[in-house]
Amino acid sequence: MSERAAPFHCPYCGDEDLRPNEQGHGAWECAACSRAFQLKFLGLLAPGTSIKSTGGEQT
Repeated sequence: MSERAAPFHCPYCGDEDLRPNEQGHGAWECAACSRAFQLKFLGLLAPGTSIKSTGGEQT
């Protein structure tokens, strides 16, 4: 099993000063904006299942 993935920047302010949070697996805190957030891996998408925007209704 690989190590847990770390985010590169805060999703709120973009700063890179992140530390693991005590709330549990996937929880991080940002020292710059004092926000805490949690990341969760949902799974892999099956090939060919991505939704592509066409920019309008199909007729």
